[in-house]
Amino acid sequence: MTNPVMQATALQWHYQVSGGLFGKPRTLKAVGGVDFALYPGQTLAVVGESGCGKSTLARMVTMIEEPTAGTLTLDGKPIDPSQWASLRQSVQIVFQDPYGSLNPRHRIGAILEEPLKINSPDLSSAERTARAREMMGLVGLRPEHYDRYPHMFSGGQRQRIAIARALMLDPKVLVLDEPVSALDLSIQSAILNLLVDLQERLQLAYLFISHDLSVVRHVADEVIVMYLGRAVERGSRDAVFSAPFHPYAKALLSATPQADPEARKERIQLKGELPSPLAIPDGCPFAPRCWKVQDKCRSQRPILPDDAHSAACFFPENGGAPAAES
Repeated sequence: MTNPVMQATALQWHYQVSGGLFGKPRTLKAVGGVDFALYPGQTLAVVGESGCGKSTLARMVTMIEEPTAGTLTLDGKPIDPSQWASLRQSVQIVFQDPYGSLNPRHRIGAILEEPLKINSPDLSSAERTARAREMMGLVGLRPEHYDRYPHMFSGGQRQRIAIARALMLDPKVLVLDEPVSALDLSIQSAILNLLVDLQERLQLAYLFISHDLSVVRHVADEVIVMYLGRAVERGSRDAVFSAPFHPYAKALLSATPQADPEARKERIQLKGELPSPLAIPDGCPFAPRCWKVQDKCRSQRPILPDDAHSAACFFPENGGAPAAES
C-alpha cells in the first residue's frame, strides 16, 4: 500500500479564554485529539457542525497554528516548527471565500507569481510568467485573464484563481476549507469536477473540510465525523454514508437532501442543547443530545477504535462494534 504523504497522531489544539474582570482564564479545547492519514490521489473529508474544530484542524495541517499536543509527519518525517517556512510549499490551502482570499489591488498574473517570488527566487521573470500562464490553463482560465483584477471575475472564476495559486509551488497536500460553500449551486459542480480532475492528474492528497454532506459524498474517499473537537466516527465514504455507526453521524446524514422525490427518509431531530466547548461534559460529549444515552455514556468516555470503520460509541447503530472506555 502507498505510504501516506501526511499523518497526524493525537493532534490537539487548546487556547486560553479570558474569564472576565475577576474570573480565571479557561481552556477551550478546539481539537481534542485527532488521528488521520492523507494518501496521494485520495481525499479525506472532515465533516461536522459549525464549531466542531474542522477549520482549526485545517490551520494545524497547513502549519498556520502549532499543535498544543500530538504530532504531524510529512513524508514520514516529523514536522518541526523551525522548518515551517520550507515545508509550507508542500502543503497549501484553498479558503472558503473566493472574494476575500485575493488581493483586489493586484492583477491575476501578479497574484499567481507571488508564491514563486517568495519561495523560488532563482526563477527569472519570464519563467514565473510562463508557469503562471500554464497554471491558468490547467484550471480553465483564458490567457487574457492574466492582466485582469479580481473584481472582474465571478465567484467561480475567483475560486479557480485561488486553486491555481495554491498549486503554483507543486504541493503534495491541498487543504480545501469549504471550497464551494460560498458559490452558487450551478457553479459548485464545475469546481468540484475541476478538483477531482486535478487530483487525478497531479496525484494530490486532499483534506476536504465541509459541512455539506452531499458535496462530501461526491468527492471523498474517507470520512471523519467530528463533534466538539473530537473524531466520533471514521470510515470509507460508502461505509459511513450507507450505515453510519455513531448516532450523531446518523442524525447528520438524515438531514442530507435526496435527489429522489419519492424516496422516504426519516429526519432525526436532535433534542437538547449543544454543550459549551468550555465545559464539555464528562463521558460521551454527545450524551446530552443522544436518544440512545445510558448511564454509562454520562460517566465514561468512549474511545474511537483503530478499525477500518469505527465509532466512538458504546451503543452504535447498524451493527457497529462498541467502543472501549477511556
